[in-house]
Amino acid sequence: MNQPWRDAVRAIRADEWPQVKELRLAALRDPAAPIAFLETYEQAAAEPDSFWQDRAKRASGTRVRQFVAEAPGGVWGGTVSVLVEDAGSDDVFGVPVRQRQAHLVGVFVRPEHRGSGAIGALFEAAVEWAWSVAEVARVRLYVHEDNVRAEAFYRRFGFVRSGVTAPMKDDPAKTEVEMVLARPGTPSSL
Repeated sequence: MNQPWRDAVRAIRADEWPQVKELRLAALRDPAAPIAFLETYEQAAAEPDSFWQDRAKRASGTRVRQFVAEAPGGVWGGTVSVLVEDAGSDDVFGVPVRQRQAHLVGVFVRPEHRGSGAIGALFEAAVEWAWSVAEVARVRLYVHEDNVRAEAFYRRFGFVRSGVTAPMKDDPAKTEVEMVLARPGTPSSL
């Protein structure tokens, strides 16, 4: 795992909903948010505490797991969440899922921690957890076609474009590009 974050990445606990809320709102204020997230700051900020409590409870379970990179002083420097998707269900874009897989979402690292290895450590923890989920054939994520910095990291980590795209809800002229990482030791089935 990436240094200095090796021992700083962990799954969240359900009682950490205030930190979940704070980090998500920080992510949605980031200049890259319009091409990185499907919701706006205004939408998220309007949610009641019960929404954040439920979100944190679900994200510490067995079908969803949120990881954070905890910086010195306890500040969360970044996050990624893993959703387990079953064959036959619909994904976030309403497209049927063909195989049991893990879907990485909510990727964010605070600007002051970018380039520090936090994102690599978060992805290592998320993918390791995904492989531990029985019968998950692959890990996938979507990246906005204009988010070249994020796509470059995903490629370095081993993700490849699958050829699947989805139109952006607010701008159908722009697309989200699916990238996948096959389970080690299995043939790639994009």
